[in-house]
Amino acid sequence: MAAQSPLDALRAVLAGTARALAHEPELDLSFTADAPSASLKQLRVPMPGRNLPREQVAEARGFADGFALRQRHHDATLHGRAAPADASARAVFDAVEQARVEAIGARSMAGVRANLSHSLEMRLRSDPLTRARTRAEVPLASALGLIVRERLTGDAPPMIAQPGMALIRDWIEEKAGSDLDALGLALDDQRSFARLATKLLEDLELIEIQPEATEPEEDEGGEGEEQQEGEQDGETDEDQPGGQSDSQMEVRSETSADSDTEGETRESEDGDFEGDGEEGDDGDDGVQPARPNRPMADTPGFLDYKAYTTRFDEVVEAAELCDEEELTRLRAYLDQQLTHLQGAVTKLANRLQRRLMAQQSRSWDFDQEEGLLDAARLARVVVSPGHSLSYKIERETDFRDTVVTLLIDNSGSMRGRPISIAAISADIMARTLERCGVKVEILGFTTRAWKGGQSREAWLQAGRPPTPGRLNDLRHIVYKRADEPYRRARKHLGLMMREGLLKENIDGEALLWAHTRLIGRPEERKILMVISDGAPVDDSTLSVNSGSYLEKHLRQVIAWIENRSPVELIAIGIGHDVTRYYQKAVTIMDAEQLGGTMVEQLAGLFDLEQ
Repeated sequence: MAAQSPLDALRAVLAGTARALAHEPELDLSFTADAPSASLKQLRVPMPGRNLPREQVAEARGFADGFALRQRHHDATLHGRAAPADASARAVFDAVEQARVEAIGARSMAGVRANLSHSLEMRLRSDPLTRARTRAEVPLASALGLIVRERLTGDAPPMIAQPGMALIRDWIEEKAGSDLDALGLALDDQRSFARLATKLLEDLELIEIQPEATEPEEDEGGEGEEQQEGEQDGETDEDQPGGQSDSQMEVRSETSADSDTEGETRESEDGDFEGDGEEGDDGDDGVQPARPNRPMADTPGFLDYKAYTTRFDEVVEAAELCDEEELTRLRAYLDQQLTHLQGAVTKLANRLQRRLMAQQSRSWDFDQEEGLLDAARLARVVVSPGHSLSYKIERETDFRDTVVTLLIDNSGSMRGRPISIAAISADIMARTLERCGVKVEILGFTTRAWKGGQSREAWLQAGRPPTPGRLNDLRHIVYKRADEPYRRARKHLGLMMREGLLKENIDGEALLWAHTRLIGRPEERKILMVISDGAPVDDSTLSVNSGSYLEKHLRQVIAWIENRSPVELIAIGIGHDVTRYYQKAVTIMDAEQLGGTMVEQLAGLFDLEQ
């Protein structure tokens, strides 16, 4: 049997690596003397010379890695739906998406990062960017691809491209600097990333600003109206027809092996449903990263904060933490605990509903020459039939499409009445705002264990390296997704009553997680309300870092959201002064004030003068 040639050996190595990166065992790789390409399960990469020059091998590796990462992290159908029709805008959109998929691999694998850099340098040698002498000569797709790569990975453009980049960078930063910052928050969610990329194209004036299309609400006119009367009277029994179909719509978690050298695994949240857009679906889940608890050092501005490991963190649906029977029992217990309080909170919620509906009610322009006949002017019509100003026209209301996220502290100090009242208040807010066409997401945050859990064990086994950063396993809980109808999520709020759920709280990462989910939503206005009873506390983290480590990070996250993000942030502190953290905040000393305070805070935000 003839010995394998070096070229064949290289091809076999590249093919095996590509299959591992793409998580596709049937992927095939071949060399080509033409332009490199990828189609279905076939990759064609540049053929190096027979003596395998180092630069040409690195180029082939870079193309293979880039194609494999695209195979794994890119949805062509989703990309095609979101891509603009204009050719120039489409080129930029494609370049930004390619930068995203390559950044996912570059940030976790140093070898892939080096291969992609070599490949990029080879491509740039023939790119018009390197020959540009004026801003008009700079290809915008190439420049945006390099800037997005820099934002996502921290790698500056290669030296060969820097003169051309200097011609256009300031203009791009001035026009769309905040859009570029936001892209890093949705790196692992292609749907949300595409929305942000579209906003980038709009701000660069490559496409016209398009109004957001709103999808019809599920069961909006039928079942919801039938239930409304009972809900306003404080009733808690909700019809649950077809219980088995509810469980079928729950999000399934998948665990996939990562392709790094340590062979670690990460849990990924399946945020997309089949049949997306069809009636009856829960719809888009907003920002829901595949790797939801990315180290905070990945986010600009938080470079002095890190997590020792994120392997044991989880974002989990409430229904996955206990079975259906226990959820039903916990919900019944919650209703029983707060029977006397529910009526009072419901009255407050009805007041909020009237306030919101008043803003959405009709308004008219009178004394018009055409339109609908004004009944108040009938006498004028009889007396003076020729009078032309007897009509009215309905005026368009200025009520922006809105989504609200309630982020609830699930720490041990909330045990008892505080968490019960937080749960029932969130429940009534969800019902009320849903009636008014405002989508609501309800999230909770805690840790998986007391005093460190598996993260601390891994740190101890590694010999206690100094300044490890956050040293506990995060648990972020989704009680209700923004596109999920209230009736499907009602029982999930009972999970807060479960013994042993409430542990420690790391507020900074939870706040950034909730913000990340919210920022990719299509609604025009985004509101994040945080409910907490204290400063971030995690004994394991604070025992090996400075005493202000978590609090300092929380302040950094809050300042970044308040100053750089379009999300409106408000906070309610239960027995704890949160005004020293948040610009818009209120502190209550009695947990029973929570319902009324939530109503007043939201009502204030929805006032017309806001």
